[in-house]
Amino acid sequence: MNKKKQQTEQTKKKIAEAARALFVQKGYKATSIEDIVKATGCSAGNIYYHFKSKEGLFLHLIEDWNREWEETWLAKESSYPTTTDKLYGMAEHLAVDQLNHPLTKAIDEFFNNSEKATDVEERINEMVQGYIDFNHQLLQKGIDKGEFKELNGTGLAIILDSLLYGLGQHTRGMKGEEALATYRMAMDVFLHGIVKTSR
Repeated sequence: MNKKKQQTEQTKKKIAEAARALFVQKGYKATSIEDIVKATGCSAGNIYYHFKSKEGLFLHLIEDWNREWEETWLAKESSYPTTTDKLYGMAEHLAVDQLNHPLTKAIDEFFNNSEKATDVEERINEMVQGYIDFNHQLLQKGIDKGEFKELNGTGLAIILDSLLYGLGQHTRGMKGEEALATYRMAMDVFLHGIVKTSR
């Protein structure tokens, strides 16, 4: 990496880290570009050069969180022998991560803000598609190994994503063990259904 590119990356990282601390402390709406200018000593123009907008900067932070989450998950995924075990493990990993991540409240605020630029909506849609693709790959392994019924993998991936997204919203006020128990129960329902088998 040449010196100019290295300086650019360092500036981008400095802006992102300062903005992250402000979003955690003040929330998404209450943090302004001026706050980020004061915290970094960078001009507003420099911030816009690297991130285009406050939304773009915040999306960068969400993408960083997604990458961290995936790296952590992939490091422990192999410790779960079956796809069923992996789904329970993933649900628990999500529950703990969302309960403990400092950006969770700001992210809720960001997603509930209805006014978003078209390019931001597109990036959000790409992220969501990434979650669905991730679920699809995991579920397809279970179908291929004969653990799960031969069902539409894409449909299952969308249902799983909707379930996990809803859980994320509804477990926000819960204590750790209660949230984990709710995620586990959701996986029970998703994997085994709610119809009682006749004996």
